[in-house]
Amino acid sequence: MASEASELELPLVQDLPLTNCMRLRVQSLQQKNEKPQDGEKLLRPNEFVYRVDFSHQHSLRFVRWEVALERPGKVDVIGTSQHWTPDLTNLMRRQLLEPVGVFWRKPDSPEVECNEADVLEFGERLVELAKIRKVMYFLLAYADGLEPAHVKCSVVFRV
Repeated sequence: MASEASELELPLVQDLPLTNCMRLRVQSLQQKNEKPQDGEKLLRPNEFVYRVDFSHQHSLRFVRWEVALERPGKVDVIGTSQHWTPDLTNLMRRQLLEPVGVFWRKPDSPEVECNEADVLEFGERLVELAKIRKVMYFLLAYADGLEPAHVKCSVVFRV
């Protein structure tokens, strides 16, 4: 898993039970013809929940994102704050972190591109959150033909 003795690569792992639970929330509201809580973030069809389990929580330094897109398209990686406890509360919009990590691949290019400043800032925020939480949740929003099967994403830290 680690490419060097001093680097730790942590994959974003799809959390199907939590994704399904959040989809059931949307379905339940629709069936009952009810509205979500004020400020609640409902999962869209192109969004899926992922998690990172921090095996080390201290002395981490962000190095880079490792994102592989098997085909052209775009994925937004949206972090959630340490205040969201999925087993107890609904996800609220105020618990979504900024900036969002946006990664894309153009049809005529094998390279994955991103906004370097945003993904660097986002990665550095993860270091602070890792000190607080052993698990962090993310929403990955797929666009332009991408689906979960087409994307591999991890975050690399120096330990």
